[in-house]
Amino acid sequence: MASFLLRVPNSLRSFTVSASSNGAPPSTASLSNSNGGGGPVILELPLDKIRRPLMRTRANDPIKVKELMDSISEIGLQVPIDVIEVDGEYYGFSGCHRYEAHQRLGLPCIRCKVRRGTKETLRHHLR
Repeated sequence: MASFLLRVPNSLRSFTVSASSNGAPPSTASLSNSNGGGGPVILELPLDKIRRPLMRTRANDPIKVKELMDSISEIGLQVPIDVIEVDGEYYGFSGCHRYEAHQRLGLPCIRCKVRRGTKETLRHHLR
């Protein structure tokens, strides 16, 4: 079983951490001080802590958002959104329909596949 080190900014001290290495829905895990691999980590992050820097030129498909809302209400989010963590800030560039469905449902957090990146990685995504 892999372990990882998670550094949490003071502003995020009250969110749930969960991890999965096989694609199965994660169970709640406690924070660990162990060093581990550098791959993505599955975390439950507050929606308001995820920056969405790209302005969309078109609206999300309302039918798809409604279908996701129904599915999330019934069975939970099955596929986490991708998020990049750069210097303690979280940036989301995908999962727009899933993110909006969570917002409309009033859910405070969303499951994310978090990868650590550099400022150069962030600049690449903003092009």
